[in-house]
Amino acid sequence: MVETGLIDWTLDNAPDARTDTTILGDTTIRIGLGSTTEAQVGWTPYGHVRVRDKTTGLVSRSSGIGDVTLAVRQGLAGPNGLIAVQPYVTLPTGSSATGAGDWSAGIIVPVGFDLGHDIQLSLSPQIEATVDASGSGRHLSYGSVAGLSAPLTKTLTGTVEVQAIRDEDPSGKTTQLFQSASLAWMLGKNTQFDVGEVAGLNSDSPDIELYFGIARRF
Repeated sequence: MVETGLIDWTLDNAPDARTDTTILGDTTIRIGLGSTTEAQVGWTPYGHVRVRDKTTGLVSRSSGIGDVTLAVRQGLAGPNGLIAVQPYVTLPTGSSATGAGDWSAGIIVPVGFDLGHDIQLSLSPQIEATVDASGSGRHLSYGSVAGLSAPLTKTLTGTVEVQAIRDEDPSGKTTQLFQSASLAWMLGKNTQFDVGEVAGLNSDSPDIELYFGIARRF
Protein backbone atom coordinates (compact mmCIF):
# COMPACT_ATOMS: atom_id res chain seq x y z
CA MET A 1 0.00 0.00 0.00
CA VAL A 2 1.14 3.54 -0.78
CA GLU A 3 -0.25 6.39 1.36
CA THR A 4 0.46 9.93 0.14
CA GLY A 5 -0.44 13.22 1.77
CA LEU A 6 -0.91 15.30 -1.37
CA ILE A 7 -0.92 18.56 0.59
CA ASP A 8 -0.69 19.37 4.30
CA TRP A 9 -0.79 22.92 5.71
CA THR A 10 -0.18 23.85 9.35
CA LEU A 11 -0.56 27.27 11.01
CA ASP A 12 1.18 28.14 14.28
CA ASN A 13 0.08 31.67 15.19
CA ALA A 14 2.23 32.51 18.23
CA PRO A 15 2.23 35.95 19.94
CA ASP A 16 5.58 36.93 18.41
CA ALA A 17 5.48 35.17 15.04
CA ARG A 18 3.25 33.40 12.54
CA THR A 19 4.57 30.15 11.05
CA ASP A 20 3.00 28.51 7.98
CA THR A 21 4.28 25.03 7.11
CA THR A 22 3.29 23.33 3.85
CA ILE A 23 4.17 19.70 3.16
CA LEU A 24 3.72 18.14 -0.29
CA GLY A 25 3.80 14.46 -1.15
CA ASP A 26 4.44 13.05 2.34
CA THR A 27 4.48 9.31 1.50
CA THR A 28 4.51 6.02 3.40
CA ILE A 29 5.01 2.69 1.63
CA ARG A 30 3.62 -0.31 3.53
CA ILE A 31 4.72 -3.81 2.52
CA GLY A 32 3.26 -7.01 3.97
CA LEU A 33 5.98 -9.48 4.94
CA GLY A 34 3.57 -12.08 6.26
CA SER A 35 0.10 -12.44 7.72
CA THR A 36 1.05 -10.45 10.85
CA THR A 37 4.14 -8.44 9.83
CA GLU A 38 4.43 -5.22 7.86
CA ALA A 39 7.43 -3.07 6.90
CA GLN A 40 7.06 0.69 6.37
CA VAL A 41 9.18 3.38 4.71
CA GLY A 42 8.16 7.03 5.01
CA TRP A 43 9.63 10.13 3.38
CA THR A 44 8.69 13.77 2.76
CA PRO A 45 9.87 14.96 -0.68
CA TYR A 46 9.14 18.65 -0.12
CA GLY A 47 8.36 21.01 2.73
CA HIS A 48 8.16 24.81 2.87
CA VAL A 49 8.23 26.95 6.04
CA ARG A 50 7.28 30.66 6.10
CA VAL A 51 7.83 32.67 9.29
CA ARG A 52 6.65 36.26 9.76
CA ASP A 53 7.99 38.20 12.74
CA LYS A 54 5.07 40.19 14.15
CA THR A 55 7.30 42.85 15.68
CA THR A 56 9.49 43.70 12.69
CA GLY A 57 7.28 42.39 9.89
CA LEU A 58 10.24 40.53 8.42
CA VAL A 59 9.46 37.28 6.58
CA SER A 60 11.82 34.32 6.26
CA ARG A 61 11.32 31.31 4.02
CA SER A 62 13.01 27.92 3.85
CA SER A 63 12.30 24.67 2.05
CA GLY A 64 13.72 21.23 1.36
CA ILE A 65 13.24 17.49 1.71
CA GLY A 66 12.30 15.70 4.93
CA ASP A 67 13.66 12.84 6.99
CA VAL A 68 13.21 9.12 6.28
CA THR A 69 11.32 6.90 8.74
CA LEU A 70 11.69 3.11 8.84
CA ALA A 71 9.23 0.99 10.82
CA VAL A 72 8.04 -2.58 11.36
CA ARG A 73 4.53 -3.37 12.59
CA GLN A 74 4.05 -6.78 14.20
CA GLY A 75 0.58 -8.05 15.02
CA LEU A 76 0.34 -9.71 18.42
CA ALA A 77 -3.07 -11.34 18.07
CA GLY A 78 -2.99 -13.05 14.67
CA PRO A 79 -3.99 -11.66 11.27
CA ASN A 80 -6.18 -8.55 11.65
CA GLY A 81 -5.74 -8.78 15.42
CA LEU A 82 -6.69 -5.99 17.79
CA ILE A 83 -3.17 -5.17 19.04
CA ALA A 84 0.21 -4.67 17.42
CA VAL A 85 3.63 -3.23 18.21
CA GLN A 86 5.47 -0.83 15.88
CA PRO A 87 9.08 0.17 16.58
CA TYR A 88 10.51 2.86 14.28
CA VAL A 89 13.59 4.97 13.63
CA THR A 90 13.83 8.30 11.82
CA LEU A 91 17.02 9.07 9.89
CA PRO A 92 18.28 12.69 9.55
CA THR A 93 18.15 12.94 5.75
CA GLY A 94 16.14 16.17 5.64
CA SER A 95 17.11 19.77 5.17
CA SER A 96 17.22 22.31 7.99
CA ALA A 97 13.73 23.49 6.99
CA THR A 98 11.86 20.21 7.43
CA GLY A 99 14.33 17.80 9.01
CA ALA A 100 14.87 17.23 12.74
CA GLY A 101 18.67 17.41 12.45
CA ASP A 102 19.45 14.11 14.20
CA TRP A 103 18.09 10.57 14.46
CA SER A 104 15.16 9.63 16.67
CA ALA A 105 13.47 6.35 17.57
CA GLY A 106 10.34 5.18 19.30
CA ILE A 107 7.58 2.62 19.58
CA ILE A 108 3.82 2.73 19.00
CA VAL A 109 1.32 0.15 20.29
CA PRO A 110 -1.83 0.36 18.12
CA VAL A 111 -4.90 -1.15 19.79
CA GLY A 112 -8.37 -1.48 18.29
CA PHE A 113 -11.78 -2.40 19.69
CA ASP A 114 -14.97 -3.29 17.81
CA LEU A 115 -17.87 -1.58 19.59
CA GLY A 116 -20.53 -3.07 17.32
CA HIS A 117 -22.54 -1.51 14.50
CA ASP A 118 -19.22 -1.09 12.60
CA ILE A 119 -18.00 1.47 15.15
CA GLN A 120 -14.29 1.17 15.97
CA LEU A 121 -12.39 2.55 18.96
CA SER A 122 -8.63 2.91 18.49
CA LEU A 123 -5.78 3.79 20.86
CA SER A 124 -2.16 4.43 19.87
CA PRO A 125 0.10 5.02 22.89
CA GLN A 126 3.60 6.09 21.84
CA ILE A 127 6.98 6.81 23.42
CA GLU A 128 9.96 8.31 21.59
CA ALA A 129 13.53 9.48 21.97
CA THR A 130 12.87 12.83 20.25
CA VAL A 131 15.50 15.17 18.82
CA ASP A 132 16.18 18.25 20.95
CA ALA A 133 15.00 21.60 19.61
CA SER A 134 18.68 22.49 19.13
CA GLY A 135 18.92 19.75 16.46
CA SER A 136 21.43 17.64 18.40
CA GLY A 137 20.77 15.10 21.14
CA ARG A 138 17.55 13.49 22.29
CA HIS A 139 14.97 13.65 25.05
CA LEU A 140 11.82 11.77 26.03
CA SER A 141 8.39 12.45 24.57
CA TYR A 142 5.26 10.37 24.99
CA GLY A 143 1.52 10.45 24.46
CA SER A 144 -1.42 8.77 22.79
CA VAL A 145 -4.17 9.15 20.23
CA ALA A 146 -7.72 7.94 20.91
CA GLY A 147 -10.25 7.81 18.09
CA LEU A 148 -13.72 6.67 17.07
CA SER A 149 -14.60 5.78 13.48
CA ALA A 150 -17.93 4.84 11.97
CA PRO A 151 -19.33 4.34 8.46
CA LEU A 152 -21.49 7.21 7.23
CA THR A 153 -22.38 5.52 3.93
CA LYS A 154 -21.18 2.38 2.14
CA THR A 155 -18.12 4.23 0.84
CA LEU A 156 -17.64 7.07 3.38
CA THR A 157 -16.16 6.71 6.89
CA GLY A 158 -15.89 9.45 9.50
CA THR A 159 -13.31 9.56 12.30
CA VAL A 160 -12.88 11.83 15.31
CA GLU A 161 -9.75 11.76 17.48
CA VAL A 162 -8.11 13.43 20.45
CA GLN A 163 -4.36 13.43 21.10
CA ALA A 164 -2.03 14.42 23.93
CA ILE A 165 1.78 14.69 23.61
CA ARG A 166 4.17 15.43 26.47
CA ASP A 167 7.59 16.68 25.32
CA GLU A 168 10.48 16.87 27.79
CA ASP A 169 12.77 19.07 25.67
CA PRO A 170 15.61 20.61 27.74
CA SER A 171 14.79 24.05 26.31
CA GLY A 172 11.26 23.89 27.74
CA LYS A 173 8.73 21.17 28.54
CA THR A 174 5.39 21.28 26.71
CA THR A 175 2.10 19.40 26.59
CA GLN A 176 0.31 19.56 23.25
CA LEU A 177 -3.40 18.77 22.98
CA PHE A 178 -5.25 18.20 19.69
CA GLN A 179 -8.69 17.42 18.33
CA SER A 180 -9.12 16.10 14.79
CA ALA A 181 -11.83 15.01 12.38
CA SER A 182 -11.47 13.29 9.01
CA LEU A 183 -13.42 11.68 6.19
CA ALA A 184 -12.26 8.67 4.18
CA TRP A 185 -13.92 7.93 0.83
CA MET A 186 -13.38 4.56 -0.85
CA LEU A 187 -13.22 4.67 -4.64
CA GLY A 188 -13.49 1.01 -5.57
CA LYS A 189 -11.85 -1.70 -3.48
CA ASN A 190 -8.27 -0.42 -3.46
CA THR A 191 -8.27 3.41 -3.53
CA GLN A 192 -9.13 5.77 -0.68
CA PHE A 193 -9.16 9.57 -0.46
CA ASP A 194 -8.77 11.31 2.90
CA VAL A 195 -9.49 14.88 4.00
CA GLY A 196 -9.21 16.19 7.53
CA GLU A 197 -8.42 18.89 10.05
CA VAL A 198 -6.42 18.98 13.28
CA ALA A 199 -7.02 21.76 15.81
CA GLY A 200 -4.70 22.68 18.66
CA LEU A 201 -6.46 22.93 22.02
CA ASN A 202 -3.87 24.84 24.04
CA SER A 203 -1.09 27.40 23.65
CA ASP A 204 1.63 24.73 23.27
CA SER A 205 -0.04 23.37 20.12
CA PRO A 206 -0.11 24.66 16.52
CA ASP A 207 -3.45 26.31 15.80
CA ILE A 208 -4.77 24.36 12.80
CA GLU A 209 -3.72 21.74 10.28
CA LEU A 210 -5.58 20.86 7.06
CA TYR A 211 -4.68 17.93 4.81
CA PHE A 212 -5.75 15.96 1.76
CA GLY A 213 -4.34 12.59 0.72
CA ILE A 214 -4.76 9.33 -1.12
CA ALA A 215 -4.02 5.69 -0.33
CA ARG A 216 -3.71 2.92 -2.91
CA ARG A 217 -3.50 -0.82 -2.22
CA PHE A 218 -1.71 -3.06 -4.73
